[in-house]
Amino acid sequence: MRKLLLGLSAALTVFSTPLQAIPDRVGDFALLDTEGEFHQFSRYRYQDALVLMAFDTACDNQQALQQFRQAASDQADRPLSFALIEAGTEADIDAIRQARSTAAADLPVLIDDGQLVSQTLGLSRSGEIVVLDPQRLSVMYRGPVGSQSAEVLNAEFVGTAEDTVVVAASDGCALEYPEQQRHMAEVPDYGTEVAPIIVEQCASCHREGGIGPFAMDSHLMLQGWSPMIREVLLTKRMPPTQVDPYVGHFDNARYISPGDMQKLVHWIDAGAPRGTHPVDPLAEVEHVDMKSWRLGEPDYIVEAPTHEIPATGVLDYINVNIPLEFDEDKWVRAVQYIPGDEAVLHHLLTYVTPPTGNFEGGEADTSGVARRFLEGYAPGKVDPIEFPENTGVRIPAGYQLSLQFHYTTNGRATTDQTKLGLYVYDEPPAHENFTRSVASMFIIPPHERDHEVEASYTFEEDVVVTGLRAHMHFRGKDMQFFAEYPDGRMEQLLNVPNYSYAWQPTYQLSDPAQLPAGTRVHVTGSFDNSEYNPANPDPGKRLTFGLQSWDEMFIGYWTYHANSGGD
Repeated sequence: MRKLLLGLSAALTVFSTPLQAIPDRVGDFALLDTEGEFHQFSRYRYQDALVLMAFDTACDNQQALQQFRQAASDQADRPLSFALIEAGTEADIDAIRQARSTAAADLPVLIDDGQLVSQTLGLSRSGEIVVLDPQRLSVMYRGPVGSQSAEVLNAEFVGTAEDTVVVAASDGCALEYPEQQRHMAEVPDYGTEVAPIIVEQCASCHREGGIGPFAMDSHLMLQGWSPMIREVLLTKRMPPTQVDPYVGHFDNARYISPGDMQKLVHWIDAGAPRGTHPVDPLAEVEHVDMKSWRLGEPDYIVEAPTHEIPATGVLDYINVNIPLEFDEDKWVRAVQYIPGDEAVLHHLLTYVTPPTGNFEGGEADTSGVARRFLEGYAPGKVDPIEFPENTGVRIPAGYQLSLQFHYTTNGRATTDQTKLGLYVYDEPPAHENFTRSVASMFIIPPHERDHEVEASYTFEEDVVVTGLRAHMHFRGKDMQFFAEYPDGRMEQLLNVPNYSYAWQPTYQLSDPAQLPAGTRVHVTGSFDNSEYNPANPDPGKRLTFGLQSWDEMFIGYWTYHANSGGD
């Protein structure tokens, strides 16, 4: 991520007399920029300040941009980062990218497509800036570029800034927040507007016995947790989509629209009112029984051995072979995992293997060999997996299933006996599914904030890619998947800008990618091994490949089948 250093010139004009106030705490937030990079306020703690300027593609921003750039070059040795934030109401992503290429090529442009961050920061006009303190998650200055903002930045640099300084901005186009105004006049209704969003986006995990840390099963629960809900929405932790919505489209990504985000946040800001509905819609929700076979009774049910999980400690990966004793080839069209205790089963990988030979475990294989990978259970995989039409995983006669279990203790001793339901074709499908791991070895130095890694592989035959999955551990920061076609054209298929070890489904492409023979696929990404990564268990550790979560991995999984010309 390119960082520019900012110092604001004291020679610029003061626009009005400043007002003194107590520090204005705004809390954490996160936005993507036009290049698909993830920016989270709290992760700028390695800098003294983050400075944002309101930008509106519908407004002439040239004078303010010139002042902003000049200020940056005046004192370029300060540990300060700055960027633009698109705060207008009309701009779409293409317009923002065009504006960046013509007017703001040297500045990151953050996409605030629901205006929630701009609104939270109190931005009122294009060209207005905010000086943000990442340590205190506070606004220390709001107003135009000028001598007063320079003084605040100097105070931030020496550690003496105490109060928020507000200077009235008079230039630039006025920013309007029509949805905020509408929701202030008429608060979104809990029963008909808020609760349906919760049911669609949240309740399947946030239910009694689910993987969410609390159940969203009543208005009272929602209201009580509303400050946290607001924060995880603004930091993009929830819904745990991870994918960049401007790159491709995926059937199983949990996209949430800017309109739904605005309804939830504005309802919370209004005090999360209950309304007058006699029946609480969330209390009436009937959840799908996660212990039931969602596609009907499977053709074959495979029961794994029972595993005893202690309350505390670290468990090695458990590899189990289960004979199937099929006397003829079987083609699997769908599979469902029912974990015995989803609270401790972090992931389970399932491979189709010969009856003899040493199975070393799926994630230990970094050679990039395509294997008969059946499927896996991981955080976020709560639904049955149905393979694309007329494709399936072949289980040759006499082969077995090799299962790799990874458990994490949670303070409570328990047992897990996971079941697999296999749904098979009556007749063989046209295509066999394969999964290829594209991986590389690496060494991550201690305290490294942005360590880049890449891997690649060339397909020697025509293939159709149907699914992609990123896999790293706690230091994983981001991962991108590209196809480099034989004619030299490069296409980005998936961007995971804010990787989370706790949520790693296989993303199913809505439009499978047709890759001709000779296509080279690339997986690029980065790790954050610094103390600024809140998930990092030990920033002082030198890291390389390892199976346990405190070690690291870098694997991009490509699910595909051969393209015989009929796709």
